[in-house]
Amino acid sequence: MTKARRMIEEQLKLVDLVIEIADARIPVSSRNPDIDTLISGKRRVLIFGKYDLADPVRTKSFLDGVNDKNANNNAIAIDLRNRKDTDKLNGIIREVCREKVEHDRKRGIINRPVKAMVLGIPNVGKSTLINAMAGKSSAKVGNKPGVTKGKQWISIGSNMLLLDTPGILWPKFEDRKAGIRLALIGSMPDDLFDRTELAYVLTRYLMNNYFGAIEKRYSMDIDLKNRFSEHPGNEELSEIMGLLAAGKGLLKKGGEPDTDRAAAVLLDDFRSGKLGRISLE
Repeated sequence: MTKARRMIEEQLKLVDLVIEIADARIPVSSRNPDIDTLISGKRRVLIFGKYDLADPVRTKSFLDGVNDKNANNNAIAIDLRNRKDTDKLNGIIREVCREKVEHDRKRGIINRPVKAMVLGIPNVGKSTLINAMAGKSSAKVGNKPGVTKGKQWISIGSNMLLLDTPGILWPKFEDRKAGIRLALIGSMPDDLFDRTELAYVLTRYLMNNYFGAIEKRYSMDIDLKNRFSEHPGNEELSEIMGLLAAGKGLLKKGGEPDTDRAAAVLLDDFRSGKLGRISLE
């Protein structure tokens, strides 16, 4: 993270604009608080990506609040793979950089491409966005943190260059819940955590905020919220994982439900949107 931060600081003087990407499912926890200090004085567009996976009602409410507080924040929520959304982003970038382009024109500099740096936490979709805007697979993409190791300049047509950067987290989480949310969306390597414990956290949250999401996805003829306590403990959560495992046919030798595999399935289904459009904030 220190190496990535140093590289970003060195490259900032070369760019006209910063495109910051956060995750619409956790719009607060997915914004690195160090970025404000890093990019002080630079033009910025703030994107809440993976909008197609997030609760649209919650996202709209949050986005309205962000833009009400700072009309110049240019904050939008988009599906990173949707061409119409990326075209809208292109229009916002041109508007933000209009003054700079006009200044260049007056100095006799015509058609110099706008240079933008794409910043965000690991696995937030930086490379996915760049590839969507470029219309081809130019930046390395992976469904795990840490795919982008160094800087990559990508040409977007003849009038824009985008700099892909490694994802950066901050040194210490002041809010433990923020770290858990980042783990749930996959912004930190899964081998750092007990996936079953993460699935327990997610299950509690879904039971209290997205009633029926688990039952519907796994065709469980059980009302979890009424069968179990409002804040189920680990024993109850293990029983829920057992029900899920049995329903999915995830069994150990001897026919015992494989609760660890069930927990992994639940996490993967949440991250891919198979449980529905869900926000954790």
